[in-house]
Amino acid sequence: MGYYFDEAESAGRRGHGDIEKTLTVIAGRYMAANPPYPYTARPFTTRGLRRNRDSRYEADFSSIFPDAPPGSLVYVWGKYLAETEGTLLFTLIPRGPAKLWVNGEKIYGTDFLAERYEDNPVSLSLPVKKGWNHLVIRFTRTKAGFGGEFGAWLGKLAYYFYRGNASFPEIEGFDYTLPLAESLKDLSPEVLSPRCLPLPAWKAEEARAGVFGRIFGKAPGKRALARTRVEAVAGTPCVIRGRYEGKCSFFVNGEKVFEKEGSGVFEITADLGPGKNELAVISEGPAAGAWDFSVDRVSIGVGTEFSLGNPFFGEGGAFPWIYAGPFDTTPEKALLQFDPDLLVGEGDEKTWWRIDLPGGWMRVYNDNPLYGHWNYPLGVTLYGLTETARYFEKKGRPGTVGSYVSSHLRRSLRTLDYALFDRDHFGGSSAVHHLLTSIDSLDDCGSFGALVLEAARDRDLGDYRQAVELVGDFILRRQDRLEDGTFFRKNLMHRFHNGTLWADDLYMSVPFLCRYAAYKKDPSILDDAAAQFEGFKKLLYLEDEKLMAHVYDFTRKMNTGVPWGRGNGWTVFSLSELLLALPEDHPRRSFLIGFFRDLCAGFLACQDENGMWHQVLNMPGSYPETSCTAMFICAFSRGIRRGWLKDPLPYHEAAAKAWKALERYAIDRSGNIHGVCRGSEFAFNPRYYAEHLLPRLNDTHGIGIVLLAGTEILKLREMNPNSA
Repeated sequence: MGYYFDEAESAGRRGHGDIEKTLTVIAGRYMAANPPYPYTARPFTTRGLRRNRDSRYEADFSSIFPDAPPGSLVYVWGKYLAETEGTLLFTLIPRGPAKLWVNGEKIYGTDFLAERYEDNPVSLSLPVKKGWNHLVIRFTRTKAGFGGEFGAWLGKLAYYFYRGNASFPEIEGFDYTLPLAESLKDLSPEVLSPRCLPLPAWKAEEARAGVFGRIFGKAPGKRALARTRVEAVAGTPCVIRGRYEGKCSFFVNGEKVFEKEGSGVFEITADLGPGKNELAVISEGPAAGAWDFSVDRVSIGVGTEFSLGNPFFGEGGAFPWIYAGPFDTTPEKALLQFDPDLLVGEGDEKTWWRIDLPGGWMRVYNDNPLYGHWNYPLGVTLYGLTETARYFEKKGRPGTVGSYVSSHLRRSLRTLDYALFDRDHFGGSSAVHHLLTSIDSLDDCGSFGALVLEAARDRDLGDYRQAVELVGDFILRRQDRLEDGTFFRKNLMHRFHNGTLWADDLYMSVPFLCRYAAYKKDPSILDDAAAQFEGFKKLLYLEDEKLMAHVYDFTRKMNTGVPWGRGNGWTVFSLSELLLALPEDHPRRSFLIGFFRDLCAGFLACQDENGMWHQVLNMPGSYPETSCTAMFICAFSRGIRRGWLKDPLPYHEAAAKAWKALERYAIDRSGNIHGVCRGSEFAFNPRYYAEHLLPRLNDTHGIGIVLLAGTEILKLREMNPNSA
């Protein structure tokens, strides 16, 4: 068996054999690589090419330019920021002839076959360099159509582009030209910029209505809010000058310093504290006339003038003020509280921050690779961190792991209201929590939902009820089922999965249902979880080998026959989660214990001489795989400690041997995790798993489960200090 790295660099060769230190190093590396950075807010306008539910941009130029003559050409231009050189999986659905360039190089052009059907996705791998990449698509008008849909190959893997024009401050979307009669010979930014349409502008009548009037329309008696920020070097009295129309109150750091009604100019002297100072205006809409407010100058004396800054990203930029409204019942105190994660207003008046641009808003993006995201591999990763934190907390050495988990979860949970608002108002896919706000599969919700309920047992997560109920509602009421109630995949955004049943979905559902049953105090939910194993076993169990096939395909009316390692890991780990929650007298417990024993016996027979299990369990030539090895450690340990296994000694030895193998072959001295299979599709050919579904360094499908395996080995040692 080969190594993933030099054996001298393995965790097992540090000379300590200390599982606690290994877990500390793994957790520390993960937290250092994924610091708790805040989300990013950027200007955005709904008047342009927007992403749809599938996270692809819609360009219907037949509607935008209905009078464009046949043969007209429109160029679409956007920028993509790549962290590394590589390829970007991209889908183009042309409604007519289209050509595509990346960084000036032609990558693709449609032919008559691609143009034949309206919904004919073309999958492309776009070459990207590190840094900014320019994408240009040219669409040609024909009688059949004009434009297309383009972007992420799968909505679950959403990404976004910025407008190409450098004068637009990182506004999401694409620029496009007016219809042209001839093609452009040069596609450089210098040539495209003057030909692209500018950002939308207010009409003269709208501009005369005043800033509140043009954003919110006429709203007599209702209030609107504006905020900005100014940073002072030291506490200093300053002069603030401006104009107002309508009833207006001005606040500096929450203190009212000015109130007027009517129209006119004002000059206020106010004390600014050192650092960031919050300026806010609450204005009431007049019965007639303009509804306006502006600050022309914030200065000390004649020479020193301060710049105003957007409260989301500081000084400078095109949009220093943000606006919210209109409000009727929300109290003034609530309006003056600014939190970049939360909607502004109360009850039905909750809304988000706008900017002085037609269709303009601030929009929030999670640019972190992992921190603050919601997805199923992170559910497992943070579960492992949670159990690691609990182990050390019980030993009186709390550290920072538990607070890191809490920080990630609180950020995810408290921004859910915003994410739902984003989805409903900005079109299609939210830029934050796009999985939770567009649930159509168990992958989207169950794993992370289970983590929330698990972590809430001993951590303050704030209000998590809304997120948990979204997950519970989907799994219990909207998830597709067979006639016997077994979950299967149907009507998914990812069409390749339709008409299938996956072993993975036991983990994407059962651990959540176990915890949700306790949360709702409803034992019928636990019954549903237990029943899933009967349905899945009926379709996936390979009786002769006591292993599970990965997927059942209802089109072919057969399972794949391929016992993928992690698919079996999901099965037995989920079964152990259920057995931990199931009452001793539950009518299905005997069946489930028997199934657990059979699976464990099948796995035991597949362990290699070094202690690892392989990517395809019955294919020794496939690579040794880390995540399934860790899952089998967890299952064996729980089976031993809970008395589910009749003859525990062979499993005890196997678990100990497997952990030593992980420390030797999969965990290096720096806490990196090697040998974890990346996220999978499925195939009937085992070579797909063995040769194409290759391992990836520090893949989140493996980090958490390795931590869980380590804590299980420590629990085994506590049970029998002379073991493992």
